[in-house]
Amino acid sequence: MNKQLKFITRTVFGMFILLFFAVTMIQFVNADELQANSLNTRTIKNSYKIERGSILVDGDPIAYSTPTGDEYRFVRQYKDGSIYAPITGYFSHSQGKTGLESAMNQELSGSGNAQFFTRLERTLNGTSPQGSSVQTTIDPKAQKAAVEALTSQNFEGAVVALEPKTGKILALASTPSYDPAVLASNDDAEIIKNYRKLDADPGKPMTNRAIAGDLYHPGSVYKLVVAAAAIEDGKAKPSSSFANPAQLKLPQSSSVMQNASRTTCGSGSKATLEQAIVMSCNIPIAELAMSMDKNKVPEMARAFGYGQDLSIPIPVTPSVSPEPEDQAQTALASIGQLDVRATPLQVAMVSAGIANEGTVMKPHLVDSVITPDLRVESQYKPEEFSKPISKETASAVAGMMEHGVNTQEGLAQKAGIPGVRVAGKTGTAENGTSADGAELPYTIWFTGFAPVDDPKVAVAVVIANGGGEAYGYEGGSFDLPTAVGKQVMEAVLSE
Repeated sequence: MNKQLKFITRTVFGMFILLFFAVTMIQFVNADELQANSLNTRTIKNSYKIERGSILVDGDPIAYSTPTGDEYRFVRQYKDGSIYAPITGYFSHSQGKTGLESAMNQELSGSGNAQFFTRLERTLNGTSPQGSSVQTTIDPKAQKAAVEALTSQNFEGAVVALEPKTGKILALASTPSYDPAVLASNDDAEIIKNYRKLDADPGKPMTNRAIAGDLYHPGSVYKLVVAAAAIEDGKAKPSSSFANPAQLKLPQSSSVMQNASRTTCGSGSKATLEQAIVMSCNIPIAELAMSMDKNKVPEMARAFGYGQDLSIPIPVTPSVSPEPEDQAQTALASIGQLDVRATPLQVAMVSAGIANEGTVMKPHLVDSVITPDLRVESQYKPEEFSKPISKETASAVAGMMEHGVNTQEGLAQKAGIPGVRVAGKTGTAENGTSADGAELPYTIWFTGFAPVDDPKVAVAVVIANGGGEAYGYEGGSFDLPTAVGKQVMEAVLSE
């Protein structure tokens, strides 16, 4: 009998310990995670009992809450919604939340641990609960210039502009876009109808092409990574020369590589690395990549951020630069084709790192969090992300990029800004053929920074379906994204 009592006592005691542990985990360890879970309807309902904080651009609210007479008490409003949608995302009680509305939900809803004393103080004062506001790093002129440049010709694409020395994101644009307000009403039926319409839109307006989506082949803008890897490893310098055929048969392959011009890289029997960057030639870059260990370029890409998890604080889809299996793959990957894929943010990080003497700063979209009584609750401090290359290597690559803008044969020359030293690189990526054998339109790029002697802005522009047969295999590859990039840089430098 005593054995049975001891067994029951120990069992009950053990169950009590497990219960205590489970309650502790739920109330303390997992509290924030459970509260942030999009399936937690209690959190969603509670969030409508308070006035949600604003999302600010240069102090101006672009997302804010206004009172209503219904059960939700407030409704979310968006100013210039389609311009800032890739930044704000949407906040909806039937479709969840995205963008900063999701990433900064605890601050905006006033439910974070850091706001405990603010909540307590407002309760004691009898003041209605209110969330904190989030000040972004966005430059409104740069953001509007990016969106206007993309939408002027109905481009599908994206723009990212960074401040090289701090990592501040000055512009984050994606088109086509949408108005988050259509998902933020207090009418569930209307929200669901609007969401289904947006979701079925073949233009995928809710996809943030600047930091996510299916990613893009970077094409020739990836040559900056190859050049950085070679110079940093001591395998080349801008004046290093390579064989200059019009065609290159890839090793152990039936594939033949050509330059975009379908001719040699310049008129000589040799072409330098600088010529290859300035004129965006494929063959010298492929020869350079094949002369190195096949891991060197992917390793340099990773040092710049490829393959790494990143939050700005919106989660960013990692760019991809796999290790090639053989020399043929090494050659194709070196010109940003094969399995290499990137976000515009990643391409901008490469240019920003080159501009910032080899140091890549961690990109960030939030500058500060401000309490309802206008106290700064938290302030973002610039943080180093990586240092992939030396100051000397960065200077060498920057010099070649600048020549791509200020020399007659440079493909990026239309990025030139009078009185400003500009560095730039164009890119064109082929996307294969469709099921019926027709050539798919190209993806075209521009990346660069300015001023070269004191960088204030680094930019990356991608335009999907912007080059190829419809553009006579030229022009679109150089002019369209370069013009967009120039407008964004001018917007930043005009202040």
